[in-house]
Amino acid sequence: MHQSAQAQQAADTPLHGDENPERGSLPETPSLDGGTRLEVDSLGSMEVPADAYWGIHTARALENFPITRRAISNYPDLVRALARVKQAAARANRRLGALDETKADVIDRVCQEIVDGALHDEFRVGVIQGGAGTSTNMNANEVIANRGLELLGFAKGDYAHLHPIDDVNRSQSTNDVYPTAIKLAMVFSLNRLLDEHALLSRAFADKGMEFHDILKVGRTQLQDAVPMTLGQEFTGFAHTLDEDSDRLTEVRHWLNEINLGATAIGTGITADPRYADAVRQELEALTGIPMETAPDLIEATSDAGIFMTLSGTLKRAAVKLSKICNDLRLLSSGPQAGLGEITLPPRQAGSSIMPGKVNPVIPEVVNQVAFSVIGADATVTAAAEGGQLQLNAFEPVIAHSLLQSLSWMTNACYTLRVHCVDGIQANTKRLTAQVESSVGVVTALTPYIGYQAAATLAHTALTTNASIAELVVESGLMDAEHVGRVLSPERLSGVAPITGALRLPVPPAEREP
Repeated sequence: MHQSAQAQQAADTPLHGDENPERGSLPETPSLDGGTRLEVDSLGSMEVPADAYWGIHTARALENFPITRRAISNYPDLVRALARVKQAAARANRRLGALDETKADVIDRVCQEIVDGALHDEFRVGVIQGGAGTSTNMNANEVIANRGLELLGFAKGDYAHLHPIDDVNRSQSTNDVYPTAIKLAMVFSLNRLLDEHALLSRAFADKGMEFHDILKVGRTQLQDAVPMTLGQEFTGFAHTLDEDSDRLTEVRHWLNEINLGATAIGTGITADPRYADAVRQELEALTGIPMETAPDLIEATSDAGIFMTLSGTLKRAAVKLSKICNDLRLLSSGPQAGLGEITLPPRQAGSSIMPGKVNPVIPEVVNQVAFSVIGADATVTAAAEGGQLQLNAFEPVIAHSLLQSLSWMTNACYTLRVHCVDGIQANTKRLTAQVESSVGVVTALTPYIGYQAAATLAHTALTTNASIAELVVESGLMDAEHVGRVLSPERLSGVAPITGALRLPVPPAEREP
């Protein structure tokens, strides 16, 4: 089966979101084969690779957190967000006179390089880490400082000329940098999800138009119900997705409230009183995203409520998308012994033992993404609850859970659209045969013949395989013309109201003898 040119073009488009593969080779102990340099911190000294842009704080984190084997560089949005925050801080500090122009300018330049895609592999610490994100912040500080030193003509590690903490981290704390950066990263990721979500909705809407006149049997509780069109079913899928896009768009606004300037716990210690507003302005200018400084920085530094809100809304979208995939699997079941109403594009052989078997692998993989998002929501909830006093130490697992969910959902929407929905075909002959043999059409006659008479006719039709229309005419309850009008496809599916007057039957007790 050949893909359309549009589908082929879409299939050739790279997936969005978490674009870097999981780093199974992330080392517990960095390689020192290329020589070393000695760095010192408050705990002592360590040898780090001479050519590394990261330093001693990152090296300690690599030893301490070999948990997921998944570096923060696997989340490019987070790396870019960190760079934007550091860039905004440098500009604000320069404006306020807290950082000299040479240092501020080189920090600004390095941050822009990172935003443009450079140095991402130097962000090495594991995404799951103790310390409330301190290792991530320090990794960013060290990479920016050492690249800055290189641009200034100094050796890596020569921090007397540009210091990771005194200069790159000026007026900042992990406790305001990290939550701001992960919120910004989530906005970047959420924007891509919303774009892909909208394309998937459009694909279902297009199928709704394509199938608008194909009548089928609707089902409730997996039992035959009243007729509808296949187009109505697919249009309903599109509207479901649109509702979730609206909810996700509403949540995005709340991610724009930041606590930069709070520093350690929200009191703003070590920062100029004007810094919070200045850095907000700079970050807004750099990203084009409206930013708002939280009205209570102490509350904002410890609060993880927005992450629960985003996670819950994302779970809702995942659950509803998974339900749509369940429907697609049911509608395509068979092809001989199931419903067999639609045919999904065959993507791969479905069995190592049963020749010719093809499975609905694309809806299945989207189901599994939804299961993961549901589990991630439980993780986010537990982590948000686990915060204590003036800080939530568990934001790293919140960031990992949400950024992964956003990325996987984006890729799931893309995959479902390109590899499944665009190529769905209706099995028209089977659908027509099912409608013609369905007793569910009798429901449309109940306003004219009454519920009891309709139930009696339905029972007769089921036991004799006779046509409902024929039984109604034979019983004398309605004439053939009226039955044809009531049971027309447009009337049965509710696409168009019945035309002309149809009188309700006269109750037997009131009929003339």
